[in-house]
Amino acid sequence: MTNNHETLAQQDKLPSQQRNGYMTAWRWHFYAGLYVVPFLIMLAVTGLMMLYAGTIDNLRFKDLLFVEPAAQSLPVSQQLNAVQLAYPQATIHQYLTPKQPEDAARFAVVTADGQGLFVTVNPYTAEVLGSLDRDNNLYTLANEIHGTLLIGDLGDRLIELAASFAVILIVSGAYMWWPRDNASRAGALRIRLASGKRTFWRDLHANIGVITSLFLLLFLLSGLSWSGIWGSKMVQAWNSFPAGVFGDVPLSDAKHAEMNHGELEEVPWNLEQTPMPMSGSHAGHQGIAGQVNLESVVSFARQQGFTSFRVNLPEGEQGAYSVLQSTMSNDINDATQDRTLHIDQYTGKILADIRYDQYSPMAKVMAWGIALHEGDFGWWNKAANTVLCLAFIVISLSGIAMWWLRRPKGKRVLSAPPAPKNMTLWKGATVVIAILGVCFPLAGITIFIVLLADRLIFSRVPTLARFFG
Repeated sequence: MTNNHETLAQQDKLPSQQRNGYMTAWRWHFYAGLYVVPFLIMLAVTGLMMLYAGTIDNLRFKDLLFVEPAAQSLPVSQQLNAVQLAYPQATIHQYLTPKQPEDAARFAVVTADGQGLFVTVNPYTAEVLGSLDRDNNLYTLANEIHGTLLIGDLGDRLIELAASFAVILIVSGAYMWWPRDNASRAGALRIRLASGKRTFWRDLHANIGVITSLFLLLFLLSGLSWSGIWGSKMVQAWNSFPAGVFGDVPLSDAKHAEMNHGELEEVPWNLEQTPMPMSGSHAGHQGIAGQVNLESVVSFARQQGFTSFRVNLPEGEQGAYSVLQSTMSNDINDATQDRTLHIDQYTGKILADIRYDQYSPMAKVMAWGIALHEGDFGWWNKAANTVLCLAFIVISLSGIAMWWLRRPKGKRVLSAPPAPKNMTLWKGATVVIAILGVCFPLAGITIFIVLLADRLIFSRVPTLARFFG
């Protein structure tokens, strides 16, 4: 989005078809960017907040999260009893194993007034160290803004629309950047510092955009896979784990997604819409011999090869013990070791044993993609995501700077790029946008409404026509 006159002068040197193609892409890029930029900045900022929330908590609450390692940890049942004594009115829902010898064990509880807490315990002494607010913390706040803008389904739809439009930005931006003459080649993968403000901002915007475009697309698609329309109604629904694989195990009305905590996604993506197996029948195959409780479930899970994992305690009379180990919830950093195990709370039989090898191709991609998205693969992943988030902010701000520099002084107009003279080509580009709209339905519906409004209203009202260009 360089200066209008400068851009038009450059494009006049191109063949007519290329010039009109550039102007068409620029116009779509501009209008999509109007909506996307505020959301992209928000997503990058909240992404950074979530990326470092754990590091900040480790510094703030180190006395609650870390202990002095000893030779032998005490039985989990003894740690559980300590939590029950310290919080007699609370309901314990989950146990999280320590990842490192110096980590405290965690128990997720809900108090009598409905507050979610993480109670930390020294696994070597069974001393209750204290509690952390699970519902109100930096990560939870950033995650809820990141996913719903704190306004529920409406926020989810607005963000899904922005992410869908961002795909249009990537496609149109790549087309505009592609070197096609001497002027565009001069700025390809190069930032010209001595050619004026407009050229500097154009080079910064275009080159960082192209370099990070594939990474941005990964972020967008992995995020969209959880969205309310494109995600849950299309992609996730077609890639959910088939409950029929469980055999003759009875299924409840509850879905795996109910094991998530609010907006915090803990259950593997492809399992969220899959029904939960029920306890209380003779179904399943050989599992725990003897008494079934948290102690025996944790011991059995370790025998089965689980390393760093969480155990969800049964919910109600038909609930099962659920052992989960996944990259998405940051339990492990190797997606091929993703595994979910359900155990009958009465018989100890294995009701379901779901492994990475059984995932659909899309689910396998998501197991890796989501973990990369969240920076779960270690320091290098966190560093890369930090650079990318900062780059997305720079791309957004440079786009605003380019618009500001080329806007007509003293005129209240949007200063959109002019429509191409060759309307045949414009219609061809509309077909491309329509295809993207079909792939991303929320964007497609919005584009149709905007085009209809332009034809019926904006083009017939002179003031609006001048403002929107």
